[in-house]
Amino acid sequence: MTTTVRALFQGRVQGVWFRAWTQGEALKLGLSGWVRNCADGTVEAVFSGEDDNVAAMLGKARKGPPLARVDNITTEPVNAPEGPGFHKLPTA
Repeated sequence: MTTTVRALFQGRVQGVWFRAWTQGEALKLGLSGWVRNCADGTVEAVFSGEDDNVAAMLGKARKGPPLARVDNITTEPVNAPEGPGFHKLPTA
């Protein structure tokens, strides 16, 4: 079964390679979607794929890359993104 969620990451998540790390980890798990910085200092992402892989991505993201500090993650279900692949988008 597939799941698609929008995740919002709060903490020290900009300027610490969080987007590039997220893209790499999502691709390893075969997820589609995107990740982008937000003007308020958070990072937003959409993850779509097998339930277990989306859950694994959210679990990995709680720690993030070495320089990041993830204080909070909020998620909500959303529609699946159009097209395959996982992309870094410009700042929202």
